Amino acid sequence: MKRLYENALIYGRLFTVDRPHLVERYNQALRAFRLPATSLDSFDIDRTGFSPQVARELDDFDYLDPAGINRRFIILTPAQASLPVVHTRFSNTGGLMHEFYTANARAIHALTIKDVIYGEIEDNVSAIEDIEDLLSIEQVEFKVLSAENVLAKAAELRTLVDRLKSEPDAWRDDAMLERMVELARTTGDIRSNRMVPDQVVFRHSAFWTSHFGGTYVFVDDKMTTVISDPRAPGFRRSRPWQVSYLDRNDHARVFRFLSRSGRIELPSAAWLEGSGFLDHRIDMTLKDLMHRIDPAADLATADPVMMQTFLARNAGPIRADGVYPFLNAARRELSRTGRIDIRDVPDTLRFQLVRGKPDHPDVWLTNRLISEYVPADFVTRYVFNKQGFYDDYEGWADGWRAFVVETLKNAYLSDKPALRARLFGLP
Repeated sequence: MKRLYENALIYGRLFTVDRPHLVERYNQALRAFRLPATSLDSFDIDRTGFSPQVARELDDFDYLDPAGINRRFIILTPAQASLPVVHTRFSNTGGLMHEFYTANARAIHALTIKDVIYGEIEDNVSAIEDIEDLLSIEQVEFKVLSAENVLAKAAELRTLVDRLKSEPDAWRDDAMLERMVELARTTGDIRSNRMVPDQVVFRHSAFWTSHFGGTYVFVDDKMTTVISDPRAPGFRRSRPWQVSYLDRNDHARVFRFLSRSGRIELPSAAWLEGSGFLDHRIDMTLKDLMHRIDPAADLATADPVMMQTFLARNAGPIRADGVYPFLNAARRELSRTGRIDIRDVPDTLRFQLVRGKPDHPDVWLTNRLISEYVPADFVTRYVFNKQGFYDDYEGWADGWRAFVVETLKNAYLSDKPALRARLFGLP
């Protein structure tokens, strides 16, 4: 992982905590969670307050997610709102945090001037034991606390202000007035600084979770669809009129669900020709084949002559693998007719030709699911399924790791929005 870290492919774009008062505030939150304080003078945090350096120090990468549910958070600055989430058991943790920051921007700004905000993203489940536990999560509530108790003091001051306004003789109560002054020293003027978050309850919609080896939950008006390992506890156990259970290895049924629910863009010249999507998939497939067939090949110096030589010498195994010949044939068919009839494509190859529908709310989650079926495309895997990419990376040889890192640096990190827009139609 050192190479990934040095090239900003893991734990990139985090906020550095190195000012003593912010370090102390972070420690106040850790102690409130009954965790040891960090001895680090400097560390990085993500949108939720997770720090990879603190995780290593504690030898616990789930220190903010101890049960895999009811995720904890630590907010030191409003600037965290624009950071990524780098370690989570649920794919929508980042989205929920973004909604919380957006809905409560004024309160977060005012509170973090003087205090640290911490708490849990709570739902009605305390442990995930089977799929039914996942399905019971319909909304979450942010339980918000602050180390200096600014939230409670602001609420108390608000009550006293209301009393001062509504009770004719309240201004004669010297003890109350002194208490208001004392509280205001901590909270500031609550008439202009909103100190209490306005919105703390949010919907928990479609998501991926790492539970049960990776489970996808898609929510539609009349049906919820679960895609997972059929050995997961609770799979197909209840509510068949409300929940559809799909074996993640059943390519045909998974593809049919995504297509019928309008979550994928089927192959057509309208988007394939201008995006370079097919050329990208062909290149990824060829490089993966070269690596698997000849691990010693220097892919960094691969040119058209080297690739043609490789194809000629390894026609048998390439034909047996099937993906590269299929993609080349699809490109010829698209060029000749302007379309590819997905009904003529084998079930196991259909995901090679589709992407998440760009204007669908679940587009990121859909592309993450698609990446499960096109493992050779490590660029797509990295963009939409970083945890899957990191798991793959752990099992790769060093030479292949080096090639992948250089490719991602040049193809993605150099201009992320441009690649997402070109290949996936995303902003």
